[in-house]
Amino acid sequence: MEKRNLAIIGGGPGGYLAALRATQLGLSVVLFEQEKVGGICINVGCIPTKYLLHQTRLLQEIKTNRNLEGPVQEIKLSWEKVQAGRKNVVDRLVKGLEFLLTKNKVQVIKGKAKLTGPGEVTAETATGEIKFQADKVILATGSRPADFPFLRFNGREVISSTEALALTEPPKNLLVVGAGAIGLEVGSVYQRLGTEVTILEIMPNILPGTDRATAQRLERILKKQGLKIHLQMKIESAEIEENKVTLKGISLLDHKAFEFTAEKVLIAAGRRPNVEDLVWDQSLLRLQKGNFVEVDRHCQTSIPGVYAIGDLIGGKLLAHKAYHDGLVAAENAAGFSSKTDYAALPAAIFTEPELASVGLSQEEAEAQGLKIKVGEFPLQASGRALTMDSTDGFVRIIADKKTDEVLGAHLVAPHASELIPVLTMAVGRRLKLKDLDSIIYIHPTLSEAIGEAALKADNKALHILNT
Repeated sequence: MEKRNLAIIGGGPGGYLAALRATQLGLSVVLFEQEKVGGICINVGCIPTKYLLHQTRLLQEIKTNRNLEGPVQEIKLSWEKVQAGRKNVVDRLVKGLEFLLTKNKVQVIKGKAKLTGPGEVTAETATGEIKFQADKVILATGSRPADFPFLRFNGREVISSTEALALTEPPKNLLVVGAGAIGLEVGSVYQRLGTEVTILEIMPNILPGTDRATAQRLERILKKQGLKIHLQMKIESAEIEENKVTLKGISLLDHKAFEFTAEKVLIAAGRRPNVEDLVWDQSLLRLQKGNFVEVDRHCQTSIPGVYAIGDLIGGKLLAHKAYHDGLVAAENAAGFSSKTDYAALPAAIFTEPELASVGLSQEEAEAQGLKIKVGEFPLQASGRALTMDSTDGFVRIIADKKTDEVLGAHLVAPHASELIPVLTMAVGRRLKLKDLDSIIYIHPTLSEAIGEAALKADNKALHILNT
């Protein structure tokens, strides 16, 4: 039997994972990537951000440790060494991916590629034009930061997260537009380094779409740490000078005018899909709101034999969602019938403490008309949290009042991203509260709070009072 060909345009998280999975299923794969394999996530997103967060968290822990003596406040990070470390981590992961792709016989072609006809991929490379005929194609070109008509990126005073992660030195002050994951994480990095960070968000809460009580708790914690967060702020104009940006607008809370000035402004208020110039006739590619590519649950686009995944198709713009999409698309390209399922798609914000969530928020459950019960366990009652001197947070579980099924979970806790998988399984497998409270958790661990929160939903908690 002749080996079928698969072309993947884009080597981000979903693209490279789709390539690896497709080779396991017997497809011959060519991966077209204009930049570095690993895409935004590994090169200028998830991975470098977490490295900087880790390094600055260590500094913050030392400076706030009440048991240390000596000139603690004089301790500084070598920003030059930190930036070198960030680059080394990224380079190591990229080389590892390239090794995996090579060993799995994935042909990687560096260049800008597009579909120039049914099954025909044309790439512009450093050595000229290359054409490739494919039986199936996966589009995985990702997204890019969005700016405003009156506030365009210039890489100096007005920056995206890409430039924010590679500044040669921390600015004295920084304005952040948007209180989503990127804004809060990058804002936390520079606040810990001594930068005065002001975050402006147009919505009533940070992390729009997150369980409200959970987002509000994290907001209070971040404010105590020194982040200046202003909600319901509508920016209307900007004045840009050398090393100076002024933002002006109206507060939607009291309708008063505001004005903020800083050395730099980070725009972290959304992303746009890289959908331009992908196919020979763009009208054939059906789009949805925001110009994201429309797909069915098989990741199939409106063009037969062409799939799309990751940020390109919208929804929650998360690397692990792109992984899931990539597996589904690769399996379908190989002749299987796989479907996406986002009911238990977790998310995490890597501030300190972290916020992690999965499933329905309380507001979403109530909007669906579900009768629910909520179990909440505060970290003040967690022995492990006390030993870590980090008790400001909780585990919050939303369950169906009739069936006891776990509908959602929301955590504000150290390492919340590492705790959420058991709750992701609970939501995905439609487990009940008793399934969570019957687990034997290691003591002392933060995970014990999961069982206690499940018990608290029925007022049966053991380590806090029940009402």
